[in-house]
Amino acid sequence: MDDAPGNHEIDDTPTITCDRCDRSWDLAYELDELAVGNQAIQQFALDHHRHTGHFPDGIATWQASCRQCPETVERLEESAARRWAETHARHTRHSVAIEHGEEETDIVTAPDT
Repeated sequence: MDDAPGNHEIDDTPTITCDRCDRSWDLAYELDELAVGNQAIQQFALDHHRHTGHFPDGIATWQASCRQCPETVERLEESAARRWAETHARHTRHSVAIEHGEEETDIVTAPDT
């Protein structure tokens, strides 16, 4: 009766690959040991970058770069890059470019007051 529908355990553990390392990993450690839940892919990507100097396949960061001074940040989430850009523009009145891979550049400017 082991072959009856519903008796098979489904393994839905996410995996991530890296062509540069020629490896793939399941994210059981991030889910079970680190208990990071929905942030498992981000946590793995950050750890991978920290240890190898590059991100795994399919991970592209958001870059926010001031167009007037050397300030810049790189974030995995658009909202984090945008928050930094808006704060920098507000405090310095500098324009900030937000880029993500091949997407069109978005410019953040200080709000008119």
